[in-house]
Parts: sequence; C-alpha cells; structure tokens
Amino acid sequence: EQTVVDFERLSEHAAAFQGHDVGFCCLGTTRARAGADGFVRVDRDYVAQAAELARAGGCKHFVLQSSRGANAQSHFLYLRVKGEVENLVQAVGFDRCTILRPAVLLCKRQESRPMEWIVQQFLGVVARVFPTAYSVPVETVARAMVACVLQPGEEKVKVLENRAIHELGKAVPQQGT
Repeated sequence: EQTVVDFERLSEHAAAFQGHDVGFCCLGTTRARAGADGFVRVDRDYVAQAAELARAGGCKHFVLQSSRGANAQSHFLYLRVKGEVENLVQAVGFDRCTILRPAVLLCKRQESRPMEWIVQQFLGVVARVFPTAYSVPVETVARAMVACVLQPGEEKVKVLENRAIHELGKAVPQQGT
C-alpha cells in the first residue's frame, strides 16, 4: 500500500505511520534543488518528524539511509545535517535503529546532474578496482536495508559504512536470481 503525504503537514498524516514494525527512510534532496533551508527541512526536519510519527505508531526498527562522513559537528552543511538527523532519529527511542552511510550512490536519475554524472562515470571505473571504496549502487543499498531487518540483531543502534553495505547487500539475492 502506498500513501501520499504532504510533508509540510506531516502530523495530519499520522495514520499512515500506524501499525508498522519497520520503517525505511531514504528521503533526501539536494541543496542545489531546494536551497540550503529547503535541504535542511527535507533531510533533517521531515526525516526526524517521520521517525517520531513512526515510533508513535508502533514502529520498532527504523532504517535510515544517511551518508558517508555524516557528522553533526562538520563544517559542511550536507555532512552536518546528515549527522544531526542521525542523532535525532536515534533519540526517538526505537528498539532498533540501523543507519546506513553509503558513499556516492550509483544510479540513473531522471533529472540532469552533469557533474554527478561525470563523477559516477569515473567512480564506475574505479569500482572495478576498488569495488567497495568510493561508491555503491542504489540496488545494493536497498538490498542491505532489507537484509539488516531480516537478520537478527542485538544492538540498539547499528551504523553500517560503505563496505558493510556492500557485504550486507549480497545477503539478499537480486530480483530474478
């Protein structure tokens, strides 16, 4: 079931967050697309509010896609906001919280991002030599998110860096295999 919500009025959609054991969050935008304030609102505020609603609705395990280098003390807005949202989500008090910190995401986008395309092409070549160092296909991240829920875990908070995402992403077979 898919529910469309208005993130500017997220509290009005609390019912959409009721009755789920697991929450997955990959919400994000770019500073170029939304401006600095919009980026903070989407990547930190919306995510934190969604986590709170999920917890209030009974969610036990929250899985958050963050970013390599996330650090609430960073001087870089992107990394600081990612670190801040990690802290906010952990503070919600889920039974389990898994944070994935992928490196550069390799994917096809509908919108044009020329510099990102150039970086992805370069990293695609680098990935042949160092497959887990600098990038990760989005499909691998998705499989890792599913795998971390299917595997038992005792840790209240688990942070998975890029190499661990690659390894865990192999635990769930690709569609059609």
